[in-house]
Amino acid sequence: MSQLQSNSLLGWSWKEEMRCHEPRHRLVLYIDGASKGNPGRAGAGVWITNKEGENISEVSRYLGYKTNNEAEYWALLLGLREARRLGGGILQVFTDSELVERQIKGAYRVKDLKLKALHRAVIQTLKGFSSFEIESIPRERNKEADGLANQAIQRVIAKEKGKEGGRRGTNGRSS
Repeated sequence: MSQLQSNSLLGWSWKEEMRCHEPRHRLVLYIDGASKGNPGRAGAGVWITNKEGENISEVSRYLGYKTNNEAEYWALLLGLREARRLGGGILQVFTDSELVERQIKGAYRVKDLKLKALHRAVIQTLKGFSSFEIESIPRERNKEADGLANQAIQRVIAKEKGKEGGRRGTNGRSS
């Protein structure tokens, strides 16, 4: 059996190998995490654009009960996963979290155990990209991601309020 036939049987082909080495898309990610209460209800927001600044994807995910720093890391991790799904290879990430930026760059140590696990997951995920830059920006320049993070939290709060309303009497007052 030839090497090519053997590789095809394993689910791998020369065409796939070549595709892996083609230059991939440049994506710009704006990420933000939010926590109401810190720790409290948390959400992650990701706004992804192409190099021309056109929005191509967004993520708004409720995270449960987390600190703000955990939410910031989750936003980065979710953004990286979405960028990989979109075929991104060269990433430029903007965050309003100086802590996350500096920890990812290695300027600050990661001390918190939960953040260490998230940091490791981010570093591992980054290995799948050919180039990565992260920069902290003022909150005012991160409004889309901030809005998406807060929308995730607000959707859950609204849903919970709706359920509370269903438990009340027919006249809308608590019994």
